[in-house]
Amino acid sequence: MPEKISTQQLEKALRGEVRTLITEVVEAVNQAQPGRIIPDSEQQVRQATALFRQRLYEKTLRLLQEQGESAFSPSASGAGGDVGE
Repeated sequence: MPEKISTQQLEKALRGEVRTLITEVVEAVNQAQPGRIIPDSEQQVRQATALFRQRLYEKTLRLLQEQGESAFSPSASGAGGDVGE
């Protein structure tokens, strides 16, 4: 059965990316002209969220991979010996 990751692990790994996303969205909206918030900011927000979505998925897969690697690590087993002894 594949190893699982927790919501807390992913949240911790993404803190910087979430902060970056929020900053980019706020900047895009704040730079828009009055009465043109959607047309002036929509593309920048779409690009920011697309990049965030990519990073989110990559970090999730990386964490999952790291969990799987630690499950097969000799130090993770705690057995203290080789298989077949």
